[in-house]
Amino acid sequence: MINEILWFILMLVNFTGIIIAYKIFGRIGLFVWVAIAIILANIQVAKLIRFFGMVTAMGNIIYGTTFLATDILTERYGVKEARKAVLVGFFSLIATTVIMQLTLIFVPAQEDTLSPHLEKIFCFMPDVMVASLTAYLISQFHDVWAFEFWKRKTKGRYLWLRNNASTMVSQLIDNLTFTTLFFVVFNPEFVSALGFRGIFEIFITSYIMKFVVAICDTPFIYISKKI
Repeated sequence: MINEILWFILMLVNFTGIIIAYKIFGRIGLFVWVAIAIILANIQVAKLIRFFGMVTAMGNIIYGTTFLATDILTERYGVKEARKAVLVGFFSLIATTVIMQLTLIFVPAQEDTLSPHLEKIFCFMPDVMVASLTAYLISQFHDVWAFEFWKRKTKGRYLWLRNNASTMVSQLIDNLTFTTLFFVVFNPEFVSALGFRGIFEIFITSYIMKFVVAICDTPFIYISKKI
């Protein structure tokens, strides 16, 4: 049960981190958090774990916090600022990937021991970047639109409803897009290694985790409201 315990601790740490960033730096803190989250999520996804007996990739928690960030921005500052945060995340991942690919081209010194490990991590990133950015842009712009849509429909009431309704559907769109592109289109060797059943298991487990993250972030959007 160590992975399950650590997962909930990590979720609490992430939610607390985004609230601290917002408390200290306001909307700039949320922009920074989105940039951090999208980069770390695309590194964490390289690690597969067993969670309640099922195989899944990491990165679900911190990636899920990007939806909380854009929901807070939409609620407090409007759609324009939320979309700006989405584009900040988009730029951050592209810049990180380009810079790290150039870094890997450098010939390491004989004394170097870390270069092979950097290559394993960051050579992985271009495929992840394309799949992730495609899923990210589609799902995040949907989330911003859906949050504002439910805010108008409920006339500004039921914050918990628009927070969860927008995020849960957006997470489903994101998960479906990323899993299809990364595990099937760009890396068909995963199909051979895991089979479609294994990939479907990753998809289901990942979405369940994202669903739980979406539910658990509800108290934190109310905390942000008080801030």
